Amino acid sequence: MNFHVLTLFPEMILQGLGTSIIGRAISKGSISLEAVNIRDYTLNKHKKVDDYPYGGGAGMLMQAQPVYDTWKAVREKIRARGGNEENVRVVYMTPQGKNFCQSMAREFAKEEDLILLCGHYEGIDERVLEEIVTDYVSIGDYVLTGGELPAMVMIDAISRMVPGVLTNEDSGETESFSNYLLEYPQYSRPEVWMDKRVPEVLLSGDHKKVEEWRLEQSLEKTKKLRNDLYEKWVEENQEYFIKKEKREARRLKKERKKGKLI
Repeated sequence: MNFHVLTLFPEMILQGLGTSIIGRAISKGSISLEAVNIRDYTLNKHKKVDDYPYGGGAGMLMQAQPVYDTWKAVREKIRARGGNEENVRVVYMTPQGKNFCQSMAREFAKEEDLILLCGHYEGIDERVLEEIVTDYVSIGDYVLTGGELPAMVMIDAISRMVPGVLTNEDSGETESFSNYLLEYPQYSRPEVWMDKRVPEVLLSGDHKKVEEWRLEQSLEKTKKLRNDLYEKWVEENQEYFIKKEKREARRLKKERKKGKLI
């Protein structure tokens, strides 16, 4: 997958994503990342890319021309490479956009190329947004100084869904939000730390019981911290509770036969 970030601060993007898992994925070619400086495409001899907004107001506004010409240059690169530049999605980072989520990351990860547009100052001239943007995306209901941090957040999340990026192919699908549930608690050595023991089921070697415990823990945590996600999971997994009731009924029946229950 190829990420193209249109930005006034390319070094911020490249330095922020050049290490750890994403950096390794770039090095081995699982993904590619280019940060394109919008200033390189302005017609202003002083490399100016902003001006005062019509109608007054605080702050400056990024002009349409340099943003548009940067977008055109990236599309030409994609076309020259043999890509389908006509259908490349352009994502604009804005608090006015749709909230970014795991399902959106999975959807974007299917693209061969993705252009991410980072605004600054008071935003970007509406006319160029209407011309080139396909998706308006927000990473939360708050305002940042620019779109670079949201772009990096999105690239990190999307990249994890791209084959070959994660060492364990299952990791991207078993973590929080992959199926509406928050991730279960995890433990490492030592077995006892500050008088707190690792749950016995994780030491049992019984993989079926471990999976059942993990699901129960995820359900409990999600219900407590994100009841909205829990309700979505319950709505789509009624069969789980039916099977759980049947298992409990069988367990009680066995206990009665053993004389442990009256």
